[in-house]
Amino acid sequence: MIERIYILESVDPVIFYGVNNVNMQLIKTLFPKLRIVARGNVMKVIGDEDESELFLKKIREVEKYCEEFNSLSEDVILDIIKGKAPVITKQENLIIHGMNGKPIVARTENQQRLVKAFEENDLVFATGPAGTGKTFIAIALAVKALKNKEIRKIILSRPAVEAGEKLGFLPGEMKDKLDPYLQPLYDALQDMVPGAKLKEYMENNVIQIAPLAFMRGRTLNDAVIILDEAQNTTTHQIKMFLTRLGMNAKMIITGDVTQIDLPPTATSGLVQAMQILKGVKGIGKVEFEKKDIVRHKLVQRIVEAYDKFDSRQPRKSGSRTAPADTTNNINNSQDAP
Repeated sequence: MIERIYILESVDPVIFYGVNNVNMQLIKTLFPKLRIVARGNVMKVIGDEDESELFLKKIREVEKYCEEFNSLSEDVILDIIKGKAPVITKQENLIIHGMNGKPIVARTENQQRLVKAFEENDLVFATGPAGTGKTFIAIALAVKALKNKEIRKIILSRPAVEAGEKLGFLPGEMKDKLDPYLQPLYDALQDMVPGAKLKEYMENNVIQIAPLAFMRGRTLNDAVIILDEAQNTTTHQIKMFLTRLGMNAKMIITGDVTQIDLPPTATSGLVQAMQILKGVKGIGKVEFEKKDIVRHKLVQRIVEAYDKFDSRQPRKSGSRTAPADTTNNINNSQDAP
């Protein structure tokens, strides 16, 4: 009789054990000669050495499946332990499996272009209307790289432009002040990473979410770094951010140049950066269009209605998005097929 310990390192025990421990109960019935005690992410196994080794081998396979698909059923457990390959439906343009095994896929042509651009470049600009999935796909690509151990951390940032990044006057701790600006990033992560695992990642700084001002002075190595809402960066802020890129790191910069919240006289750092860096090797650019909108069907109609309204308004002098011809070029390229 020997005693062995197995630690679930890569999955949420709640998903692995199942509702009311149904998965764990099944595993115990499949290894009746062993005494198995599971608490938290630790399993203690007592029994014959050969049987214990077989148990550990099969549990590793089950954990690997659970990590990849973020779900685990009794049928899958039976297949793996009995030596059968689980039935897996091939999903075209799959990035990762989100919560409850939901496939996260690049649905539209430009989402697929973003995936390809990320694979081929170390820096990618993804611009276009709200609701096209720019940020969601970017975060999915980052989570995939983390799960595949291609990187050691994910860093997500946004400019807190509504408060001018001057948050000291707001009540509460710094986290309380920042969370409303960063909530969309939390929402996307919660669709992809189990709650307990996400909490662990954030406590250990494997996943970091911070406002843009907190990036100054850092060199970001072994990471995927995402800057969201980049249209609201100043020219100095985006230059500072872009130069944080370290070794074995990739950046995705997302934004919508039609939704700039900067003061009217300010130039958007996103627009200027795309001008300056046009044609630089190693930098990709994907321009999303209204047809890529994947939110409620009304969102596309709302965007189109506002575009028509804006086109009828007289142009104001002193554009904040750099020279008029630059803005026109960007808008035209977004509407191109």
